[in-house]
Amino acid sequence: MWYGNLFNELEALQNPERAIPMAAYMRNQFPFLGIAADPRKSVAKSYFLIAKKNKIIDFDFVEACFQKEEREFHLMGVDYLLAIQDILTPDHLHLVKKYILTKSWWDTVDGLDGVIGKMSLKFPEVKKMMLEWSQADNFWLRRVAIDHQLLFKTKTDEKLLAEIIINSLGQKEFFINKAIGWALRDYSKTNPEWVRTFIEQYHNEMAPLSIREGKKYL
Repeated sequence: MWYGNLFNELEALQNPERAIPMAAYMRNQFPFLGIAADPRKSVAKSYFLIAKKNKIIDFDFVEACFQKEEREFHLMGVDYLLAIQDILTPDHLHLVKKYILTKSWWDTVDGLDGVIGKMSLKFPEVKKMMLEWSQADNFWLRRVAIDHQLLFKTKTDEKLLAEIIINSLGQKEFFINKAIGWALRDYSKTNPEWVRTFIEQYHNEMAPLSIREGKKYL
């Protein structure tokens, strides 16, 4: 296996005292080993460099990560997909989707939306799928659709962004309304007038949270 003793190396860093507040911060959705992001990423760095260099796309590894109980393993699976995102294609979209929907919480989902975003920049056909996700019953898929263009700046597809957000207006789900606000706030750094006009047009349909977040830099 290309990842060798990576799981054992990660477990060796566990800190039970730190694990308790980390789990509490995530509303005790998952148990933790008590390992912060930097040491988690550091222990995996050399392995992921090998995977990237040799173009190793190994969803069995991702599955092994998500089969573990502790959250750091799930996050490691996401870190791996982020490391190899340049070699992923739309053929892998359904597999990435699987892990958006597996043991879902904002930490893994928001990491994977970066993977989807990178894919959409290279493969325009992904945009159609994002429109479909923006109408999904599962709100995590909607969240990814809304935020997959974060940090795109001038590469943002404004028409797509507007359509996706409009599809989720009127929702009561916190993670949806927060995502709408983040998407608008981020793009306001590039095109404040577009965001200002959008908020004015859809003000009555938007949640106060979305408006507040979206107008933060206006």
